[in-house]
Amino acid sequence: MTRMPWRTLLAVLAGASLALSPVAAVAAGSAPAAGAAAAVLPSAVVDPPPEYGPSWDDPRTPEQPIVVPASRHCTVRIVDHGFNNFDVYTHRFTPPAGCPGAWSKVVMRLTGSVAGRQFDRLGYLDVGGVRMLTLSTPEPSDSGITWHVDKDVTALAPVLRSPTDVSMFVGNVVDSTYTGVFAITVDLDFYVTGPKAPAAATAAQVLPLAGATRDGSDLVGTLTVPRNTTRLLADVYATGSGGGCEEFWDTSAPADSGYSCADGLPYREVDVSIDGRVAGVALPYPVIYTGGWSNPFLWYTVPSPHAFDIPALRYDLTPFVGGLTDGKAHDVRISVQGLPAGQSGWTLAPLFSVWRDAGSVRVTGATTRYAAPPSHGTAVSGSSGGGGSLGLTVDRTFGATGYLNTSLGKVTTAVDRALHNTSQHQWTAGEADDRLDATWRDTTTVVTSPAKGPVSIATDQVRYAKKGVLGFVPHPGIDGAFDVTGDLAITWGELTRQQTGGRTLLERDVTDAYSGTASWIYGVPREERHAHADTTARYTVAAGAGTAACTHRLRAVNGVFVLDRETGG
Repeated sequence: MTRMPWRTLLAVLAGASLALSPVAAVAAGSAPAAGAAAAVLPSAVVDPPPEYGPSWDDPRTPEQPIVVPASRHCTVRIVDHGFNNFDVYTHRFTPPAGCPGAWSKVVMRLTGSVAGRQFDRLGYLDVGGVRMLTLSTPEPSDSGITWHVDKDVTALAPVLRSPTDVSMFVGNVVDSTYTGVFAITVDLDFYVTGPKAPAAATAAQVLPLAGATRDGSDLVGTLTVPRNTTRLLADVYATGSGGGCEEFWDTSAPADSGYSCADGLPYREVDVSIDGRVAGVALPYPVIYTGGWSNPFLWYTVPSPHAFDIPALRYDLTPFVGGLTDGKAHDVRISVQGLPAGQSGWTLAPLFSVWRDAGSVRVTGATTRYAAPPSHGTAVSGSSGGGGSLGLTVDRTFGATGYLNTSLGKVTTAVDRALHNTSQHQWTAGEADDRLDATWRDTTTVVTSPAKGPVSIATDQVRYAKKGVLGFVPHPGIDGAFDVTGDLAITWGELTRQQTGGRTLLERDVTDAYSGTASWIYGVPREERHAHADTTARYTVAAGAGTAACTHRLRAVNGVFVLDRETGG
């Protein structure tokens, strides 16, 4: 029997992880990710069922709960809707009269529920024209599931100070077969200031990309910053999706390799250009949605890291501010490097955070250093119908320095970024076994030298890793049936360090790790799939050398949690 390439199967099973609508493609992006809280089970062992049944536990993620001030807060509901089609939900937000800003913290709390039969879907939440959340949804059981996402959105406080529009989209298909409707509520908790709850330090403004539109696969528009801007950051949500191969870009291969996803090399890079010059580079996160790797049983109860809250990519554009403070609109282009010509499937959603000099009407300056040399190497082998392999190593550097004449004197900012990606991809004839071992490391160093006072150094390193094998072989004795197996480990991590005058003021190292094995029979009635899965998640936070790490561990066997434990801290 001719084997269906597993990528074709994946498109069937997970292809309804629909790309965001054209509205999302030109929306704007947001703040650092935070986690969803989960109740902690006692350490006693829970006996799991012998295989997956028709129902399973609600999905959980291991991130730490968001720490909130002891001050009082007001809650404003901004979304209350059942998503069953491709309409965009809209709402008018009004800041809480009982909790006027400035606020100590603002927290978004999403609760979703869905029952029946449904694929995983993609969506977004925008407030005031900027992105608050990019999400994918879990897949439900017949009896239904509920999930939660909590996120610190204090960085968007400048947008929330005035009445503004809210829009949310979760593209969904509901018919006689796919019956699940995503019922979603989103609340914002506004914490007032008080003792031990000072007003949060945020940017002065958060701006969207004006006139955002598509130019091929790129997103283009303009940005006009205030004349007294002293710092400029961009956050870009970048996701490959659409149900085709670009959702799995990290396992793509050139057409002459014979691999079923012939999307060129498995390297993607998201660049931000200003006035025709690259001003920032970043490695996108190869997120796995909850139908990914042909094996939804891997993700029913424990999703892959950040699948419910896909983080943005951050760029420090401050070295270029001196050429932007003329009051004019400047061209911005966001592009995905490595994407084959004419290929679609990427949603790009940026926002820009602006800090201003209260003592100046106009800040002047210039970019004094600029370097962006590319470098990569590959080795590809394979033929149609046979086995193949692809080895890839990419090292990319970027650097820029600029100065600004502020009311406090001359301030120089140097930004250096180093991208490193390795990938070893091997597949057997017919892609019966498909193996991937890939790593990504993206390090940003920002050195700020003021006219007076000590030099500060900020380092941020994100790291991703994906290692596993997918098996797809004929099931003995059943024509048209296949044994689908998966064994996968994923890591998302971030190290943040801030130093001033040679002293380390802040250090935080976060690791969000997943591992799981699952098997089931494809091509038989649902009740005959005989699915098994053992999945774990571990979220660890360490605050510098010599400090005790805090760890939250989860484990689910055949859809039932047998461990939910926190240690340390």
